[in-house]
Amino acid sequence: MTVLVREAFKKEVTVPCLFVNASCIHKAKDYLKNYLLKLQLFKPLQSVNDFLNILGDSNSKDIVSNLPDKDSVKVFVLNPLKISSYSDLQESHREELKKLGVNEDNFQFVLMKICYENWKADEILRAIVPKNLDSVSGYSIIGHILHLNLREELSDFKSIIGQVLLDKVKTARSVVNKVDSIDSTYRNFKMEVLCGDTNMVATVKENRCTFQFDFSTVYWNPRLSTEHERIVQKIKKGDVLYDVFAGVGPFAVPAGAKGCTVLANDLNPESCKWLKKNAKLNKVDSMINVFNHDGTDFIQDVLKAHLLNLQLDKNSQIHITMNLPALAYTFLKHFKGLFSSDEISIFRQLPVPVVYLYCFSKGVEDPALTARSLVEKELDLNLDDEINEIFFVRNVAPNKEMMRVTILLSEKIVGPGIDKRPVLSGRFLKMVKPKKNPFKVSHVRSIKLKNKAKAYVTQLKKVNYLFNMEIKNAISTGLFS
Repeated sequence: MTVLVREAFKKEVTVPCLFVNASCIHKAKDYLKNYLLKLQLFKPLQSVNDFLNILGDSNSKDIVSNLPDKDSVKVFVLNPLKISSYSDLQESHREELKKLGVNEDNFQFVLMKICYENWKADEILRAIVPKNLDSVSGYSIIGHILHLNLREELSDFKSIIGQVLLDKVKTARSVVNKVDSIDSTYRNFKMEVLCGDTNMVATVKENRCTFQFDFSTVYWNPRLSTEHERIVQKIKKGDVLYDVFAGVGPFAVPAGAKGCTVLANDLNPESCKWLKKNAKLNKVDSMINVFNHDGTDFIQDVLKAHLLNLQLDKNSQIHITMNLPALAYTFLKHFKGLFSSDEISIFRQLPVPVVYLYCFSKGVEDPALTARSLVEKELDLNLDDEINEIFFVRNVAPNKEMMRVTILLSEKIVGPGIDKRPVLSGRFLKMVKPKKNPFKVSHVRSIKLKNKAKAYVTQLKKVNYLFNMEIKNAISTGLFS
């Protein structure tokens, strides 16, 4: 079946039921609740008249119609997979029911109609998708949008899968399927609308904030809501947050709501547009400054300049979030030697910034070790004192984990160490140690040209003198050792 035929899911099943006087149903339910038949849009406790409407044959209808005092009787519909006879009820439960005047005489089997509306989505999909193919393993809900990531082998069934989920998931008005991997530049992906509304502007709530965005142009992952909350809980009023890859604001907006000053950056112009709207929507636009830069420029220009001019209360902290798991670690090198020898004294007066860096560990037994290795290799430093925590965030795929590395951004990383200075050697050293006078001016045939040449030579000599002084200073400080 590749086209949904709802009539095909009509079925008649034999179910056990128990007829109980209406005056006893609350007490009886305490003993029967574990045996009740649970179906979608179906109440396992029915009035006699309602129950008659879903019975499948005349014999069953006669059984129920001929009940004495049927107006004062209620019907408990039991699960046939659990109950095949009255004796299948737990003995203690049968004893308690007996006190209520309920016994085996109240127990009957009847034929009941079940239709498409009563089946769960996974039950319907198991009946549709061939057993040799994987069925739908899961989906995400983003506002009114149900997001699937179907395997290629299910492409023939994607329309019917979308329709079933649209029918069965109450909050869904659109079903979309991801058709390629996440774009490494803007972190969004191409999608196809399988069924439902084509409007991709979603509204979601997370961490007591409301977010709106066009899901087709930005990145949003509801599976990260708990991790977002973990970080936001670490932030307090008066703190500063630099969000290097901010998206539409899952860190920035709730942090701003707590009274934290936020500098939020994203390369995707659409993310910046919606981030500004979300800041205004949550009335925190006065706390959030939005930048549309590459992460490198944001770190080296915006973040650096802001830190150098930052004045904080003694109890305030500095936080830096870097949630771009595939690439964030490659931006760490831009923190290395970020401050010059003149600037580092200002940095020392600040609380040590805390970096929350996200990365993937793939196909390894120890994902924490891999995460540490990524960070230390990128910075070319041993970070025993700087790595504060390595935390497992979630399993993304088989043998692929998302990790968070919490790093104390110490002077060892951002200071003007030898690693940041240019090391002149080999071919370049030969260039700065010329064998002959580069300031000699030959073939001057006029006084006018000689005077021009003299001025030129004087300027070059000054440059040469300053350059030599820099080289001597470098040698005296051990730069060339």
